Order: sequence, then C-alpha cells, then structure tokens
Amino acid sequence: MPSDPMSEISALTAKLASVEAVLDPGAMRKEADSLRERSADPGLWEDQEQAQEVTRRLSYLEGELAKLEALHSRLDDVMAGFELAESEHDEPTREEAERELAVLRKEIDQLEVRTLLSGEYDAREALISINSGAGGADAADWAEGLQRIYLRWAERHGHPTEIYDTSYAEEAGIKSTTFAIKAPYAYGTLRGEHGTHRMVRISKYDNQGRRQTSFAMVDVLPVVQQVDHIDIPEDEMRIDVFRSSGPGGQGVNTTDSAVRITHLPTGIVVSCQNERSQIQNKATAMAVLQAKLLERKREEQAAKLNELRGDGGRSWGTQIRNYVLHPYQNVKDLRTLYETGNTAAVMDGEIDEFIDAEIRWLRSQGL
Repeated sequence: MPSDPMSEISALTAKLASVEAVLDPGAMRKEADSLRERSADPGLWEDQEQAQEVTRRLSYLEGELAKLEALHSRLDDVMAGFELAESEHDEPTREEAERELAVLRKEIDQLEVRTLLSGEYDAREALISINSGAGGADAADWAEGLQRIYLRWAERHGHPTEIYDTSYAEEAGIKSTTFAIKAPYAYGTLRGEHGTHRMVRISKYDNQGRRQTSFAMVDVLPVVQQVDHIDIPEDEMRIDVFRSSGPGGQGVNTTDSAVRITHLPTGIVVSCQNERSQIQNKATAMAVLQAKLLERKREEQAAKLNELRGDGGRSWGTQIRNYVLHPYQNVKDLRTLYETGNTAAVMDGEIDEFIDAEIRWLRSQGL
C-alpha cells in the first residue's frame, strides 16, 4: 500500500470498486426492492419461517448496501481531512485522518475477503456444534468458552443466533452445544473454524493450581435448504422425547417436549430442546440431522476426489488453533500461522483476523 495518504486513498478507492464489481450493488438493490414488496404482502406472514427468512435477507442486503455507501463517504471525508490538515498545518487533524485511514484499510481488506466466498454452500447460514474433548472439567469449561466466543462474534456483527440444544457437564461448563448463526455467508465465513481447539491455562478446578491442557471440537455446517433433498426413511431413525433441562439437571419444562433423533445407519445423534412444542423441536432436530448428513455426503465426495488427486484424503479438520493463557499469552492458528497476544479480545469474540486468514488459506488450498 502506498505510504503517501492520497495515493493510499486512491488505491483503497480502486480496491473498493473491484470489490463492488464482485458483490454487484445494483443486483443487491434490485433484490432488496423485491424483498420489500414481498414483506409488505400480509399473506407472507402466514408462513412465519418464510417471512423471517425474507426479513433476514432484506436486513442483510440493506446493511451491506449501507456499509458500501458509508465506505465511499468515509473515503471522501478522510481525503478532505488530509487536505485540511495540509492547508492549515493542523497536526491533530492529520493524526485523526491517519487513524481513520487505518480503520478504512482494515474494513476494506475484510470486505475484499468476502469476494473469496464462492463455494457451493458459502452463502448459507451456519450451524455450529461444539463438543468438549480431553481435559475433564476444564474441557467442558473451555467448550462453553468457545460457544461464548462465537456468540459474541455474531453479536458484534449484528447476526441473530439461536441455541438449539445444550448438554451441561456435571461440575461446570458444557458437554456439547448446537446453535445457528442466522446470517447470509455465515457458513462460508466460519467454516475454517471447523476442527479441534486446544486451550492451555491454569486450571480453575485443580486445588493445586496446576497448568491444564484441554480440547474442544468445533463442527461448522451449512444450514440445509429445501433444494438439498436429503431423504431420511422413517425406519432409519429412532426418535425419543424427554423433558428439557438446564444446568445441573434442574427441570425447566414440565412436559416431554425435548426431542432426540438417532440416525441408525450412521449413529449420528441430534437433539433440540429450545422450543416448548415437541413438534417444533422435532422439526429443528430434523434440520440439524439433515445438515450433518449433507456434510457427511460432501466429505465422502471430497475424500474420493482427494484419493484421485493422490493426497490420501488428507483432512484439514484436525487441531487448528492453540490458545495459551499460561505461562504466556498467545493465540496461534496452526495453518495460517496468524497469532496475537491479545487473548482477552479473542475470548470476547474478536476473531475476525483469524477468520480472514482462514478464508484466504482455504482458498489457497483449493478447499
């Protein structure tokens, strides 16, 4: 990037134009206009799920268009700031313009990464499952910490989330959780988070205060749509109903509304207990099962292609990131080698730099 501010602004303006050539704001406006017409139709709300999908998509498009317009406006403003600072010899104004230029550089670079999301399912919403691994109570606590990271990340970006199921551990934390991030391109953005996350820290559950290494597995799936056609015969499923429960097994529901579905041929088990209705929970659990079966089918197809390519079916969904809180502070991705010492920010959901590096790495690997 040029060191001269005006040259840098010109380069960023050109980069923004290349990004818009891919995102196509004109088509986005046309789609947004069509969705506004649909949302104004009272009949749409007879199907709540479809209505929510329309309003989420419209909100996303309006937000993206507003972001693009704001970036153009801010580039103009920062150019005016540098010009004013130069003519008035105003150092504080120049420093403020430099800070804003650095922010714009980061935001436009992140937007450029979006143009790399061209996979078959990248535009989908994301379904995330987290399971605690080796490490006992620390692993369960770490699984809960990972859930918080992704929920805080979604909150920072204004993405709606919905927790479908949580299995609480006896001492602390969670055994597993499944939740959705309901935003376009959430899957394409987060799919690089799939894999094992390793935490090293002083154990909160060791009375001698020793260092503990614990693991949690993150699974990222695209939310299924009607076009996916995953047929599951009734005789291949076992459906159990039970009462929902909260931390420590405390009953939070007096009816058997929670649903667990076991897919007999594969052994995949999914459950949902976030709704009061057994019918709604069953529908959500079926959607989660379909997503897992769709991903299984994709992995089988990818394994065959990898075998043909001669790479032995090598998988990238293994240990991907280390989080070290003791004896030093560091979070490092083992694939991209991106790292930061600001562990507090990462634990609070500031993971965009890791995500951007993952997207570029996945693209470079042909994944």
